[in-house]
Amino acid sequence: MESKHRKVLIADDEPDIVEILKYNLEKEGYEVIAAKDGDEAFHKARLTSPDLIVLDMMMPKKSGMEVCELLRAQSQFKDTLIMFLTALSDETTQLKGFDTGADDYVSKPVSTSVFVSKVNALFRRLKPSENKTLTIGALKIDPEKFVVNYEGQEIILAKKEFELLYLLASRPGRVFLRNEILSQVWGNDVIVGDRTIDVHIRKIRQKLGIDCITTVKGVGYKFEM
Repeated sequence: MESKHRKVLIADDEPDIVEILKYNLEKEGYEVIAAKDGDEAFHKARLTSPDLIVLDMMMPKKSGMEVCELLRAQSQFKDTLIMFLTALSDETTQLKGFDTGADDYVSKPVSTSVFVSKVNALFRRLKPSENKTLTIGALKIDPEKFVVNYEGQEIILAKKEFELLYLLASRPGRVFLRNEILSQVWGNDVIVGDRTIDVHIRKIRQKLGIDCITTVKGVGYKFEM
């Protein structure tokens, strides 16, 4: 799908930032919707169903993380791309952002060229799914519906948790290297640390409640039932 068919919502309480990002995205052919705070961002997202939602982490009324959590809790936004704008560059904040359900982040002060490049990169990663449902014992992983079912019970995973589980479960017993996981799940255009994988693996284990992901020390992870 070309950029002219893509809709982007930008939410930030700094009008100058919104205006410059809006201008540069519209030059690329995107349709852009603006919001000035968390409440307006949540309302406009539900009203317009954008393909990408860009959220300032420190907005008034609702923070970017609060809006992200609210959106991800609704099936309408389960697969919607979400990006954070943040002046907080520490690793803990970034990990928390990814854990909340973000697909990427851009640090402030914002470089418009980096921002547009990251937006384009996120959309390039969206391809029609050729994946098939995996059934391993009592575990069923459906990539079309983004649903995991174990012993008849549906388990809700965040988007990246699901993609990570599907990758590992697609080749049971095979050890996936950390760099390989980062590349296939987050993409080469997104910079994240090794701890990001660890956080997502921990969440998957907690939610599934079964010991099916083995850590291979200093190498990576493998799926074993």
